[in-house]
Amino acid sequence: MKLLCSQKDLLQAINTVQRAVSQRTTMPILKGIFLETGNGKLKLVGNDLELGIETYVDAQTIEEGSVIIDSRLFGEIVRKLPESYIHIESDELNNITIKCEHSEFTLKGHSPVEYPQLPELDEGLLYEIEPQKLKDMIRQTVFAISQDETKPLLMGELLEIQGSSMSLVALDGYRLAISTSTIENSIGDINVIIPGKALMEINRIISGEEDSLSMSFTQKHALFTLGSTRIITRLLEGEFINYKQIIPKDNSLVVTSSRRDLQDSIERASLLAREGRNNLIKFSITDGLMMITSNSEVGNVYEEVNVRLEGENLEIAFNSRYLLDSLKVLESEEMNMYFSSSVSPCVIKPADNPGYTYMLLPVRISSGS
Repeated sequence: MKLLCSQKDLLQAINTVQRAVSQRTTMPILKGIFLETGNGKLKLVGNDLELGIETYVDAQTIEEGSVIIDSRLFGEIVRKLPESYIHIESDELNNITIKCEHSEFTLKGHSPVEYPQLPELDEGLLYEIEPQKLKDMIRQTVFAISQDETKPLLMGELLEIQGSSMSLVALDGYRLAISTSTIENSIGDINVIIPGKALMEINRIISGEEDSLSMSFTQKHALFTLGSTRIITRLLEGEFINYKQIIPKDNSLVVTSSRRDLQDSIERASLLAREGRNNLIKFSITDGLMMITSNSEVGNVYEEVNVRLEGENLEIAFNSRYLLDSLKVLESEEMNMYFSSSVSPCVIKPADNPGYTYMLLPVRISSGS
């Protein structure tokens, strides 16, 4: 294998595929990046058997071939090289030479024969969505996936397509986040569970400059194609919770407030809430006013936020971190909070985005707290 390519382009491609390379694997070959030349391109692949990322770099191919190179070392070398052209060559023993201007490295590579190939997916049936839409949907939901490995399904998100509507749904037993948008074509309804790790990597790869993003699904895998990059992830198998049944339908109290004012007040209150248990903050909601308090061993805090209220007064408590997670991803100036009782879930919706819903369970407090 012999090729010549740009240091800048190669580094970007390495950074992309490294997201699918695990340094904790028991298979040494998976700690490497698969390189292959052909048709004026250099293909790079990272694969941890759950997530695979493939991308291409323009390259002048002198001699076609393939090799496996250590991901961490390859990335560090290319990162330190000057922004010029890099010459890469491998021999029949998989020794790899990397040259750039006055620098030359020789590394021991590995035979690509045993490297696991990414699964083939039918790319004839593709769902199309604007990349920025998907990025926003992931950002608004992925923080609500479970970190509990005993509940593997909740470590992923439900991707649900019905007609031209697409939803991402995440829940962890304490909160629920749903983001809904439109796709550009409708080729059939689908429900699959995407691992949270894969969605986070897709979110990082989307730069916002791409024109389109396509998705394809099988019973076991999902493919996301973004320009010259393909991300293939294994799906989580099982039945996702019927989330629609757990969202309260009746609300005795609706509070409308400035998102920024509420977020700022909760952030200040959480400074002391962090010192206590459960990041606890308490709301006392009366006509025109929401009073936020937090008490801990180090002190007390009191905040007031002007609100509009429809319904009866209410006292309720929340984990401040869970509440802030949602407020930080809202982009609306105004938001609505829907309550039915002090022990029932609160539903949060931005005033100008009906496609986003966040539900949060309250923290039970004793009357003397």
